[in-house]
Formats: sequence, structure tokens, C-alpha cells
Amino acid sequence: MSNKKDDDLDYETTGHEWDGIKEYNKPLPRWWLWTFYACIVWAVLYSIAYPAWPGITAATPGLLGYSTRAEVAEDIARFEDANAGINAQLASVELTEIANDPDLNQYAQNAGAAVFRAWCSQCHGSGAAGVQASGYPNLLDDDWLWGGDIESIHATIAHGIRNENDPDARYSEMPVFGELLEAEEIAQAANYVMTLSGRDPVDAMLAAAGEEVYLDNCAACHMDDGSGDVWQGAPNLSDAIWLYGGDYDTLIETITYSRYGVMPSWADRLNEAEIRAVAAYVHGLGGGEASPE
Repeated sequence: MSNKKDDDLDYETTGHEWDGIKEYNKPLPRWWLWTFYACIVWAVLYSIAYPAWPGITAATPGLLGYSTRAEVAEDIARFEDANAGINAQLASVELTEIANDPDLNQYAQNAGAAVFRAWCSQCHGSGAAGVQASGYPNLLDDDWLWGGDIESIHATIAHGIRNENDPDARYSEMPVFGELLEAEEIAQAANYVMTLSGRDPVDAMLAAAGEEVYLDNCAACHMDDGSGDVWQGAPNLSDAIWLYGGDYDTLIETITYSRYGVMPSWADRLNEAEIRAVAAYVHGLGGGEASPE
């Protein structure tokens, strides 16, 4: 195949040649060049008008002063103004009365679901089932520490659990029995605790000896029958619900080193209407208890 057609063309070559194939020095189409120049001009004007060039602490603000943050803030303010009336009602009504007002309850459920997804789902899961054996409680069942009625849930959300920033936080502390008991006594207690929920212990003889260890060291909080004390934050050991896991090795670890899960206080991050909304939402998930008479 001949590559000498350049004699019939007006274009010069660049002087480069590969395997007999010459490279023409053809100019770019004019429409492409004008488009390229227009893009450069547009980019310069855009960087002047809008935030663009990074600085030490922030990007250049641009002549128009546009900010996506400001735009979002305006949208949030607009929605807050639109919901101001019902939020004021939600923040002032008795918690037990929210469910009796269909419109208010529907708003609380929707708003609470949004708050839950934004602030609570990271620990309790998107479906509120918690993370088994990781210390994040399942909010769908009827096993509650510090109460599952809506007032108790509200207090727990507002003040948190074992956090140092709120003097009204829920608080309980399990002793580190690894510093108080011998390893054999811990093994005895763990085996006995397994029997409280109807399971076979790893060692029946240790379980028999563990009853005394349990009654002397654990029953004050967890009760003689292992049913626990909701208002002390002492879990029920006689059911099949375990916050950190109920297998033998995990029980040994829990008794030896204790557990000290912390939930933040939300009163300084959420307003009262948001706390009430998420309390109503959690209460309505299926495990909420009726308020005591």
C-alpha cells in the first residue's frame, strides 16, 4: 500500500514517520478551537463568580457569594418555619397524648423516623434491631432497661446512658469481678447463669457451686431468680436476650471485665420536638410498653 498521497495535499508533515506512515501537521477544526477558547473564558468567569480557588482556610467566595451550605440552610429554615406550629404542639403536649392525636402522631412518626435514621441507626441499625453481641440494644422487642414506656424512652434519649456530660444520665455500673473473685468462682458463676435461662451448663458441678457465688455477688442487682432490675439497668439473665452475647466464653469475659456501654445525651443536639418525635417513633416500633398508671 502506497503512503505517498501527501503530494496531492496542501498539508505539511511533522517530519515524523513510522513504518512508512507519515504524520500530517493538520490544524484543528475552527469550530473545535472556538469551543475550546469559549470553555477557557467560561472557566475563568466561573472561578471569579463562584467559589473556586482553594485557600489556606477556605475557598475563594466568588463575586456572587453563592454557597451550597447557605442554600441548604435556607431550605432547612423554610421547612422549620412551615412546621413551627406542629413542632410547638409536639414539644408541649403530654407524651402519652401524642398517640391519641392522629395528625400529631403521624407527624411524630414521620419526623421521628427521619431523626432515627440520621442519629440513631448507626448504633441501633436502620431497622432498630440493634447489633447483637455488640452492646447496641434491639429496640423492637419488649426487653427494656430503665423502662420502655414513652416517658422512660424520652428520658433515656434526652440524657443518655453512663455519659459524663449529663448529670441526669441513666447510670449503673457492674463491678469488675476479675478483681474480686478467683477464676474458678467466675467459671462457677458463668455456668450457673447459663442455667437461669434454661440452658445446659458447660460443667454441671461448677454450676451447682456457682449458685452461692451468684447469690453472694450478683443477686443484689440481677435478683435471686436472674430476672434483673429494669430501674437499676440490671439485665434479665433468665431470658434469651443478651446485649453482649450469652455463650459461655462471653459470660466469662463479661463477669471478669464488666461491661460499660455509653449512650450520648441528645438534649444538646436535638430540640425537644425532635426528641419527642424519635421517642414516639421508637415507642411505636413494637416493643414499647404502656405507661404505668
